[in-house]
Amino acid sequence: MDEHVEAAKKAALLMIPYGLYVLGTKDGAEIDAGTINWVTQCSFKPPLVAMGVKQDSKLYGMLASSRVFALSFLESGQKEIAFAFFRPIHVDRDMISGHHYELHQTGAPVIATAAGWVEGRVVGEVAIGDHSCVVGEVTNAGLKRDTRLLTLEECGVKYGG
Repeated sequence: MDEHVEAAKKAALLMIPYGLYVLGTKDGAEIDAGTINWVTQCSFKPPLVAMGVKQDSKLYGMLASSRVFALSFLESGQKEIAFAFFRPIHVDRDMISGHHYELHQTGAPVIATAAGWVEGRVVGEVAIGDHSCVVGEVTNAGLKRDTRLLTLEECGVKYGG
């Protein structure tokens, strides 16, 4: 492919805006969580979200097994929380990687200081490429603050291309 087309493709893909979220799951007595940035609502009835999850991660394996998820929406200024979940987690009582969490209907962890959250069950998946597009039906939600979400742009990070 022409090098100008490759450069344009990369530049165009880098223009896609990304929020930052902490995806949690529970499988048996074990919980896991990780930061993800590929999230979008993909249906109104029923309410569905599509989430990109790295296929070779522990989080993906547990999510595929348990079929339950919680998605914590981080607000502007919560970069430290997002970065805490870019690496493997450490659970200590009611804290994951130094941050308090809550449990709701699914038992998947929700970051206690997140602006809002949704949770539900996995209802589909498209496993092409290095990330799987996991589709979850939202069955429960909470809103603590109506605020601006944390983005990759705010964190000075680019992802794409």
